Amino acid sequence: MSHILDLQKEVFSEKEKRNIEILDILRKLGPISRPDISQKMGTNVVTISNYVDDFIKRNLVYEKELDVSEGGRRPVLLDLNPRAGCAIGVGLNLMNMVGLLVDLKGNIITKTQVTRPQASVKEISECLLEIVREILRRSKGYVESIKGIGVGIAGLINKKDGSIHWPQKMDHYYTYASVDLPLKGLMEKEFNLPALIENDATSACFGEHWLDLAGGYKNVLYMFSGVGCGIMINGEVYRGSLGYAGEISVYNYKEQDLFSCATGNPCFLKRWEMDLGIVDDLKLLLAQEKDKAEEFFRITQTSTENIDLKSVFIASRAKNETAAIVLESAAKRLGIKIAYLVNLLNPQVVVIGGGFEEAGDDFLNKVRSTVMDWAFREVTTEIKIVYSQLRENAVAMGAASLVLERVFAQS
Repeated sequence: MSHILDLQKEVFSEKEKRNIEILDILRKLGPISRPDISQKMGTNVVTISNYVDDFIKRNLVYEKELDVSEGGRRPVLLDLNPRAGCAIGVGLNLMNMVGLLVDLKGNIITKTQVTRPQASVKEISECLLEIVREILRRSKGYVESIKGIGVGIAGLINKKDGSIHWPQKMDHYYTYASVDLPLKGLMEKEFNLPALIENDATSACFGEHWLDLAGGYKNVLYMFSGVGCGIMINGEVYRGSLGYAGEISVYNYKEQDLFSCATGNPCFLKRWEMDLGIVDDLKLLLAQEKDKAEEFFRITQTSTENIDLKSVFIASRAKNETAAIVLESAAKRLGIKIAYLVNLLNPQVVVIGGGFEEAGDDFLNKVRSTVMDWAFREVTTEIKIVYSQLRENAVAMGAASLVLERVFAQS
């Protein structure tokens, strides 16, 4: 395998697609024989052997113990060599930032995690760089095997230079401000490794698919809170013509005050806060009722100044009535937005992640019932609405997996 990968590649050649398919089968099903790979792909065994022999020469695949024979020679079993390469993935979630080093099979070698900076995009970028530094410090024995760095982050990602258009709040309006220094360039200059920058929701969606956590479904929506979504159509991540698909709100700061909805305030088409407005709703309720405020602050060991989403989840698990009220309201808003997307895209599965996995079963059940109430019955008869199985690792794992896919393609 070449050490320098082309992480910009979005469209794969037929040979690269076959590389990915064979190595993916080995990753998920190995040890497995050449005939079994041939049967699974519907490709003749000679062609499969040619590819596999090349992989073996590159130390990407190895032969191991013989399978039980049903007569004649026993077929040799093949498996992916997980130590032949690894990737760093860094992901930004609602409440934290996670960094992972993963091998070719998706096993986590090293993990580091910090609280999400509540700061400017420049400070968040520096925190991302520091997480990569920490992973490299803790992974001395793997440095030569690292093929690239994947980063999953919010915002509109310019695929050409890896720069990010980041939503910056000015008073009660939003505007999109471009990061001064492209994150991709910063990563590659400091670490001398190819870097891939991807949208957080798209990264998480790919991670669930790559590890086959969506049960083999090929039409999937990954809801990263209610601000953005990852879209998979027919087994492939859908990014749109320029890579910006998945932004599920419209916004015009000049007419923001004219655009409002009484139901679901704010309107499901309007730009939302990443926490679905939960913290603002809670503060409003607590300001109105002193007794309930004292109870909430006692349970969570917080005050008006430092309420955050995590404290709401803690209170909810303690059966706090105020937390339950704001979470139910937010779940309904999210459910209405998902119902619209379900009608539009008719997915098999909707995955909810980004941190809301911590909201509990009541939140998820309210989202489900709202989708059933608001979407067309025909599109909801078989739909599954679930929390992300990768949970806080989803964005980082997805970003690393996007790098590994290119390792497979270019092997």
